[in-house]
Amino acid sequence: MTEDDKARAATIFDVARLAGVSHQTVSRVLNDLPNVRPATRQRVENAIRQLRYVPSPAARAMVTRRSRTIGLITTGSADFGPSSTALHFNETARDARYAVITAGLLEADAVHVRSAAELLVRQNVEAIVLIAQQRAAVEGLAGVDLGVPVVAVASEDRGAAHRVSLDQYGGARAAVDRLVALGHRDIRHIAGPPDSMDAAERMRGWFGGLAAHGLVSREPLVGDWTPASGYAHGVRLAEERAATAVFVANDQMALGLIRAYTEAGLSVPGDVSVVGFDDIPEAAFFSPPLTTVRQDFTVLGRAAMETVLEVLGERAAPADGAPWAGVTLVERASTAAPAVVYVP
Repeated sequence: MTEDDKARAATIFDVARLAGVSHQTVSRVLNDLPNVRPATRQRVENAIRQLRYVPSPAARAMVTRRSRTIGLITTGSADFGPSSTALHFNETARDARYAVITAGLLEADAVHVRSAAELLVRQNVEAIVLIAQQRAAVEGLAGVDLGVPVVAVASEDRGAAHRVSLDQYGGARAAVDRLVALGHRDIRHIAGPPDSMDAAERMRGWFGGLAAHGLVSREPLVGDWTPASGYAHGVRLAEERAATAVFVANDQMALGLIRAYTEAGLSVPGDVSVVGFDDIPEAAFFSPPLTTVRQDFTVLGRAAMETVLEVLGERAAPADGAPWAGVTLVERASTAAPAVVYVP
C-alpha cells in the first residue's frame, strides 16, 4: 500500500485516536466550530496532517445537521426475546419518525461491538441502542466516547450511561415464591450460560427466593438455552428423583427437561413441577402447558426508544427514573402441589 493509499484509507476515527479526542471533537475542528480548546484543536490539526486525512461531506455534516437515524446493535442468535425487543424498538422509532440502521453480530466481544458502533457512527446516527445478553458486549462500549449517546438493553449495570431492562430478578423471585406457596421445598435450578446477564439475574432471584424462605439451595445446573441442554440435565434430575420442582432459566430448556422426565416415566406436575422463563408463544402448547414468567418485550422495545428520545432531549425523563419494566408469572398446568406437602 502506498502512502497515498494510506491517506485515502484514514477515517475520522483514526484522527480521533491519534489526537486522543472523540470523533465529534474532530468534526468540530473540521467545521471550524467554537468550544474547542486551542491545544486540543492543535492536536487534531496535527493528526489530520500526519494522516493526510481528507474529510468526506458526510463527516463535515456529522455535527451540523440531524439525520433522524438511530443505530441498533444486536448480538448472538435470533432468540425470541431479543428479536421481539428489536421489532418493537423499530416500530416505536418509526412512530417517532426515526429510521433505524441495524448491525447484527454473532460475536459479542468488545472488538466486534466497538467496530459495529463505529460503523454506525459513520452513518451519522444520532444514538446507538445495544441489545445484548452478554456482559462483554455492554462492557465493550462502556467508557468509549463515540460522540453519540448509547442506550443498553441489559439486565446488569456494566458501565452503560443509559440502560433499560426487564426485572429478571423479580421474575425469578415470583417463580420461587409460587413454588414455595404450593408446598415445594427442594427446588432445583437450570441456569443459562455463565456470560449471560439475564441468566445471572434469574439465578440470583432463585437464590434470593430460597434464602427468603429459609430453604437450602443446591448447586445450579448450567445450560446453554437450548432444549438439548435442558434434556441432558433432566435425565440426571429424573434419575435422582429428589427435587419436587425445577425452576428453569428459559422455556426452551424447560421443554427439554419435561421431555426427559416424561421418558423416565415421571409425571409433570405429578412427580415434579416445572417453571420456565420468557413465555414464548409455544409455551402454552407444551405438554403440559408451561407455567412460566412472561416478559413484556413490547414494553422493553418501546422503553429503549423512549430512553433515546429522552437523552436526545425530545422528551422529558420520567420522574422516578426507573429503568425496569415488569414481568408476570403465568400459571399453567406444569405446576401443582407436591405429592407429599411439607408441614413445618
